[in-house]
Amino acid sequence: MASPENDEEQKQPKLFSAIFIAVVGVALFSFISGQGLNAGTSVYVDRLGGTATFAGLTGSVFSAAALVSRLVAGPMADKRGRFIVMLSGGLIMFAGMVGAAVFDGLDTLLLWRVLQGVGFSATTTAAATAAADVLPVERLGEGIGYYGLGQAIAMAVGPALAIGLVAFEPPSVLFRGFAVAAGIVVLLCFACRYERHPERLPETATYRIELAKAKDESAESAKPKESRLKSFFVREALAGGIPILVLTPAYSFGVFFVSLLGATMGVGNAGLFFTLSAVVMIIIRLSSKAFMDRILPIKLFSAAVVAGIVCFSLLLVTSLPVLDAGARDIVFYAAGVFYGLFLGVALPVNQTVAVKNSPSDRWGAANGLYFMLMDVGFIIASILWGMTNDAFGFTFSLVGVLGFLVASIIVAYLAYPPFAKRREEKK
Repeated sequence: MASPENDEEQKQPKLFSAIFIAVVGVALFSFISGQGLNAGTSVYVDRLGGTATFAGLTGSVFSAAALVSRLVAGPMADKRGRFIVMLSGGLIMFAGMVGAAVFDGLDTLLLWRVLQGVGFSATTTAAATAAADVLPVERLGEGIGYYGLGQAIAMAVGPALAIGLVAFEPPSVLFRGFAVAAGIVVLLCFACRYERHPERLPETATYRIELAKAKDESAESAKPKESRLKSFFVREALAGGIPILVLTPAYSFGVFFVSLLGATMGVGNAGLFFTLSAVVMIIIRLSSKAFMDRILPIKLFSAAVVAGIVCFSLLLVTSLPVLDAGARDIVFYAAGVFYGLFLGVALPVNQTVAVKNSPSDRWGAANGLYFMLMDVGFIIASILWGMTNDAFGFTFSLVGVLGFLVASIIVAYLAYPPFAKRREEKK
């Protein structure tokens, strides 16, 4: 006799489809390229005799180009379609890789970094929107957690692959390798053409339901035209966007400066921090079914912030001369585990709140705004932590990171909509 739990499981709408798997693939290879290039370009610049300042400039140019691109990519994904924006982004990213590989040197590198940033942001914005389209709305949070596997795996694979590629002669092998990844993105985009063939989607897919609804409503054509500013700006998405803006400086310290902290403190293998965090993130995403759509977002985010506080508190301890070498390494690696818990929950929760709180016909712009605010946080943080590290040291910076974490949970309590704070009473 079937148990009630099994009956409930069977009634759940299908989560995985061929199109959703293809979208996850687009995200995976896009983030491998983005994460890898951010880690490998500084080594490439160094091998060609460039300065650390120029290496940092290549990262800022990439982030700024990505930010500007999201202003266009989100609304374009809503108006022109997810596929065309995703494919265009993949092609631009591919051109940025090939250009950097063919014109080997520092003279034109900033141009190729602009193209890489524009293409990366267009592809990931459209792919995130496509993922929301093809997922059943009842399992949106769980599905976005699985979608985020691409980002989690990329954190482990991208930087390691980049360091390996840039060690070859010539170092432009770095860009040749990631041109292959960008080419795979382009090919996978052609498996995501559901907009002209919605019948290929599961019956419970959000896009298919909304399309049927629009056909039933003859008043669709009577909608007033939106202003250009409104097409870029989805006010409802700020519910998840503002908390991620405040949280990103803490997140980005790990991306930009944890490896430098480890090297400065003499940690045996600083890269193990990221390996452990990536493994934990993957486990979290694979088990997201158990909690993403069953526990209130504010509770999940609170738990994620607590994990972040533990992570950076452990890093703070490693920055102080209070541990011997063996204990310091263990504490440093343990921080990586909590960093994975922190990101594995905090990122998909805020993205789910931003998307779910926005009208379904504005999900492209909502994702664009969400990622744009994350880009702003990265740009601010790269400047802020660089200055504070140089002026006051890592200990001071880590105290600042803890301050941003505390501020993010306060902001989330104020910004999250009612559905994300309390359950409706079941009648």
